[in-house]
Amino acid sequence: MKFIHLTDTHLVADAGLLYGTNPKQRLQQAVTHLLAHQPDAQAVVITGDLTHYGHAEAYVHLRECLAPLTMPVYPILGNHDSRERFLQHFAHIDTDANGFVQYARDFGPYLALFLDTNEPGVHWGVYCETRASWLRARLAESNKPVLLFMHHPFFPIGIRSMDALSLLDTSAFLGAINGFEHRIRHVFFGHIHRPICGTFRGMAYSTLHGTNHQVALDLHSDASCIYGSHERSQYGVVMLNEEQVLIHAEDFLNSDQRYRLHEMADYAIATA
Repeated sequence: MKFIHLTDTHLVADAGLLYGTNPKQRLQQAVTHLLAHQPDAQAVVITGDLTHYGHAEAYVHLRECLAPLTMPVYPILGNHDSRERFLQHFAHIDTDANGFVQYARDFGPYLALFLDTNEPGVHWGVYCETRASWLRARLAESNKPVLLFMHHPFFPIGIRSMDALSLLDTSAFLGAINGFEHRIRHVFFGHIHRPICGTFRGMAYSTLHGTNHQVALDLHSDASCIYGSHERSQYGVVMLNEEQVLIHAEDFLNSDQRYRLHEMADYAIATA
């Protein structure tokens, strides 16, 4: 299976600028690019902060941007989103029995679990016992390897300002996955607006630049300020099989001209 990972689209109500760039235009450019270059993708996942202020009009713009996509779209919520307004405009997206935007899908040989770390009134992540019980039940009822999708990371990433806004109380989440870590093959998250990959307790994870604005790589400042940057926007191209989770980062606004490095025949001659 092949799918696209988008994150942190941050649309605003007036479809105007945010931090000097236009998030609606950037998302439209991402959609146009992926349809042109990855037409065989079977799904698109968006890992939260769909909007910047949670305004109803921003979700209208989001639906407009996503309308050209020919494959299913699986969004989750971030700290900038409104669960109530999201569900008014994306009523087809499943929720759990308690109204959290959490659902499961089969992604090829994997079980994909989409989590809700949004908590009204705060920007750090929250994953309560109620949400965690849903997660543990989904893990227990399947033997498939698992992909987790969530907005906030549950481990430090070294940028102090962002670590202060991650999943601060991890007890319910870690309790839910306890004993299942060996089946969690990859964790996809958003929130950080940076290309990051690594492992935590043996679980692989990754995230990307957002589609509009980025967080600067600053590993030395304190948590008093988040520094932004205008590095290139990205989406991820994820390819799955039973042995591998492979992720390519696509800088979809890159206009650099391609050129031939070598003809493969040259290598054939050299190794003959």
